[in-house]
Amino acid sequence: MTKPQAIHHKIYDLPQLLQQISVWRFHNRQIVFTNGCFDILHKGHAHVLNTASELAYNAAVIVGVNTDASVKRLKGESRPINNQNDRAFMLASLYAVSAVVLFDEETPYALIQAIQPDFIVKGGDYTPDTIVGADIVQARGGKVVVVPFLENYSTTGLVEKMKLPELPKHSS
Repeated sequence: MTKPQAIHHKIYDLPQLLQQISVWRFHNRQIVFTNGCFDILHKGHAHVLNTASELAYNAAVIVGVNTDASVKRLKGESRPINNQNDRAFMLASLYAVSAVVLFDEETPYALIQAIQPDFIVKGGDYTPDTIVGADIVQARGGKVVVVPFLENYSTTGLVEKMKLPELPKHSS
């Protein structure tokens, strides 16, 4: 299998992912879940994903990624910058990521219900009581983990930096 094939092999639809989770659980791997838009992949994302991969020995890190339609509903018509297939591919390219799955809802609640992860992980801009699906994970004895925020690393911040200053208007 070539490297690009191996990367595509890490991108699942939900039925395929649930089958893979059964295999991982059979091999006593802990399931770690995080989610987001991941519109422009940056160091803050890598920090959260690498931390997630270290939560348990041989953890399987699953990343739920908002579809393009979902991102538009959450962030506005000008987003996403990168399409869902490119965002999924970029995430699947990372060593710390075991699986990527797209979801179309505004929150990953139904996805978390289906996956039943042992850990749910979010970045430091969240608190345990604001993390969608924390109740599902805690009800089965799992852990909710907030990774400390890496200052100056956010997609919104990067988008703001890229905006050019407005040009002066010409009078007619």
